[in-house]
Amino acid sequence: MTDAILQMGRQARAAAYRLAQLGSDQKNTILRAMAAALRHATPELLVANALDMAAAASRNLTPAMLDRLRLDEPRVEAMAAGIGQVATLPDPVGQIIGSWQRPNGIRIEQVRVPIGTIGIIYESRPNVTSDAAVLCFKTGNATILRGGSEAIHSNRAIAAALQAGGTAAGLPEHSIQLIPFTDRESVAVLAGMDRWLDLIIPRGGKGLIETVVSLARMPVIKHYEGICHLFADAHADLAMAVALTVDSKTQKCGVCNALETLLVHRDLAPGFLPCVAAALRAKGVELRGCDTTRAVLTDIAAATAADWRTEYLDLILSIKIVDSLDQAIAHINEYGSHHTDAIVTDDAATAGRFLREVDSACVFHNVSTRFADGGEFGFGAEIGISTDKLHARGPMGLRELTSYQYRVRGTGQTKGGKALSANG
Repeated sequence: MTDAILQMGRQARAAAYRLAQLGSDQKNTILRAMAAALRHATPELLVANALDMAAAASRNLTPAMLDRLRLDEPRVEAMAAGIGQVATLPDPVGQIIGSWQRPNGIRIEQVRVPIGTIGIIYESRPNVTSDAAVLCFKTGNATILRGGSEAIHSNRAIAAALQAGGTAAGLPEHSIQLIPFTDRESVAVLAGMDRWLDLIIPRGGKGLIETVVSLARMPVIKHYEGICHLFADAHADLAMAVALTVDSKTQKCGVCNALETLLVHRDLAPGFLPCVAAALRAKGVELRGCDTTRAVLTDIAAATAADWRTEYLDLILSIKIVDSLDQAIAHINEYGSHHTDAIVTDDAATAGRFLREVDSACVFHNVSTRFADGGEFGFGAEIGISTDKLHARGPMGLRELTSYQYRVRGTGQTKGGKALSANG
């Protein structure tokens, strides 16, 4: 196994050099071929996914986890459409970030270039195989994918379809590779081969990410937990606050940008809590609250200290009443995961303070947390949502999968003398 993964690394490095030579039109032609191949392979993908779903059901996974794993025709079409959308997006590779000329005549450009080779380690969602592969390809990066055991049949089928469609259109060999092993040792091998990988991106549970961070010998961009908050301020429109809370929690509960903790200003609580509780219960949400919340909603369970730090990924919501904006901000900065946090208020000054002082990658005013997404931001399919501050933060699209280099042009300038003319 170790030798096989190391060989993948060597192959990825060689592929990265070839990928860097492709022009935007060539890459877009290959992407459209990948999308067509994925659509053509839909029956095979659904058969492979059925094997994964049967195995998952026997392991008693939660309904939310099963939903993350499931493929059907609309979801396969969504993956293919996502590839097509990436083909229409501007290619950041070669973009001039800045240019200037020095007094000695040297001209300097800062230009976006591929990172090189990227390892992606992820769990559950088979669509990540497609999203990660095509985003990395569009930006000229070779990719080594290592998915979870629960989706291994689906991942293999998706990767095979992408590779087959891309190869027919000119995709360099070994540009997209899927590790066929799902044991923990394969993660350790991938995380240790810094000679071949420039970057590693883990997507999954907290345990997986902490394992990768502890083992990695190359830079890591972390897609940590999504402990997302919504603060219903004293000056919130009540109907809007209810609608945004329900959407943030229930539109899709098993994702990282779903709401996990609702904070409510004390002055809004008496009128707001019964309304929002009724709306949430109608969607099957279990509510847990602080003592003050339970004085209003007397039949809900007590929230424990652990609830404030829990990413449920399920129809469970913790609720806390706070006395002020300051308390809301302090709670979010203490217990949140720096992913996405929202405020509902009609007070512009209050909203401004919230947006400035909450230390998260995405901060929203009167918007559902579910919009923390690369597609919703106009980036196309996303590689993940980084909770780091370097080198990428928030939804990671194409630009975040590039680095840059300085291209310097002169006329013979030397450090100790004057510029030489073009004629010598």
